[in-house]
Amino acid sequence: MVTRVERSFRGISERLVLRYLTNLGGEQVAENTVAGDDWTATFSSEKVGIGPSLQLTEVTVVFEGDDDSLEPLIERFAQKAMRAGG
Repeated sequence: MVTRVERSFRGISERLVLRYLTNLGGEQVAENTVAGDDWTATFSSEKVGIGPSLQLTEVTVVFEGDDDSLEPLIERFAQKAMRAGG
């Protein structure tokens, strides 16, 4: 069964998202898309306001794939992203 999970991460760049996803076994297949053996991740970013004067980059990653492979992938990715971002 194919599952789709959307997660947002603040304070991380698209460049780091690409690096983390490729380090987790994926290969860049399009500008903002990385594919692994049984998963695909597509990402985009935008600036979001935090309080009256601070802005952070928020990257949204849409993971799609097999249930069994997505859960550990997202967990490992989130650990890397949390260390990098806020």
